[in-house]
Amino acid sequence: MLHAHELLCAEYGAPFRFFSTKDALSELISALLSHRTRNQDSHRAYQQLRAAFPTWEAVRDAPTPAVEQAISACTWPEQKAPRLQAVLREISTRCGGPCDLSFLADMSVAEARTWLESISGVGPKTSAATLLFSSLRIPAMPVDSHHHRVAQRLGLISAKTGPEAAHAKLEALLPPDWDAQQVYDHHEAFMFHGQKCCYFHTPACGRCVLLAQCPFGQARLGRQPPAAAPSSAPTA
Repeated sequence: MLHAHELLCAEYGAPFRFFSTKDALSELISALLSHRTRNQDSHRAYQQLRAAFPTWEAVRDAPTPAVEQAISACTWPEQKAPRLQAVLREISTRCGGPCDLSFLADMSVAEARTWLESISGVGPKTSAATLLFSSLRIPAMPVDSHHHRVAQRLGLISAKTGPEAAHAKLEALLPPDWDAQQVYDHHEAFMFHGQKCCYFHTPACGRCVLLAQCPFGQARLGRQPPAAAPSSAPTA
């Protein structure tokens, strides 16, 4: 895994600049909006939500149809609007009022993820994105569909390992002393590889820098008997 990390980081130009400077609560809301939604649409929904309401408390307490209208650019706004409000209400209850989630920085990665994932509707990908991408910069690793596919084809996880289960398995392969930048580089490099080479359909195995260590690519090019099943269909 570390050799693949080094090759991909070199191929795609790590270290990568963090794309977000949001606080943790804002990053959590952004991540919830992004589920099954194109990046440009979820970004637009987030910006419209921030423009419509001055605070997250205002979103929490607003009429649900108004929130739904504000996030209409994302998929399933009729489902996401009440879910966002429920998440904000639960966080407010736990914190005893407005809460910016900055206290998560005082927890271990595992404790912070457990706290977030105990909120209904918050899964491993959302919790990891909240911790890593936000200004907290906590080294939790999100696994998107591209990362998941590349990891399956390399044999780092089995073809039967779903996206949610993949988080714990792939995170366990990382050196325990890696900081947030190293974890972010790892995620971004695997994601870029899935976007730019290891496509779901017709992957470009012939120009892949990981071909020598990829059972899927070797089998696909007829260089050895099949050793890995094809990846599952893309997820969010």
